[in-house]
Amino acid sequence: MKSITVPIGKKVYFASDNHLGAPTQELSLPREKKFVAWLDRVKDDAAAIFLLGDLFDFWFEYKTVVPKGFTRTLGKLAEITDSGIPIYYFVGNHDLWMNGYFEKELNIPVYHKPEQFKINNTTFFVGHGDGLGPGDKGYKRMKKLFTNRIAQWCFRWLHPDLGVRLAQYFSINNKLISGEEDIHFLGNDKEWLVQYSRRKLIEKHSDYFIFGHRHLPLEISLSETSSYINLGDWISYYTYGEFDGTNFSLETFGK
Repeated sequence: MKSITVPIGKKVYFASDNHLGAPTQELSLPREKKFVAWLDRVKDDAAAIFLLGDLFDFWFEYKTVVPKGFTRTLGKLAEITDSGIPIYYFVGNHDLWMNGYFEKELNIPVYHKPEQFKINNTTFFVGHGDGLGPGDKGYKRMKKLFTNRIAQWCFRWLHPDLGVRLAQYFSINNKLISGEEDIHFLGNDKEWLVQYSRRKLIEKHSDYFIFGHRHLPLEISLSETSSYINLGDWISYYTYGEFDGTNFSLETFGK
């Protein structure tokens, strides 16, 4: 378990589901500028920043090529890590094809599955949330294809102009990929990430289970000492998590 110390006056921040590039680069630009403004603000007192996936609506790393755009975001992330503030990235279902670019160019470690962190004396179980728990069955089947090495090898041999355009089309129009098949609150007992968190809590205690993916800002008690948090998104809610070393809260930026 990785440990992070939050000095007095510093905070740890959590954000997810920006889907930059959707539905087009031009239309997502105001959201990108807003997210960069948030990064600019939180860097002043951040001890660490967690990004929990789907920062991009599509991301695929060819050997010498990455998707065009997102210059403001990538530049700001590089500025933050260069200043000594660690950023931890958990891939989502839209950007799971990361393969070294963030580590080499931005000095950002990338995680492909949930991990537990100890921040001061508080434990956090952190991940994007896709494919976990009893639901998400359609996407689970699709994820097996996405993570298949042969399928990735075949896609890599497409010309990037064709591959990126094809992937962007499916990313926006396929509801299983876009996450739009179920964006409504299902109830405390039926939310599949809540059910997953309760099962994990039996195996090992965490004070907070922090996820994205559902696009809904949620705070649900799992026990007297543990809570499930969903961070919402930067499309409709502009919500993020904030931990001051003792207390966690969901906040909204720019509203």
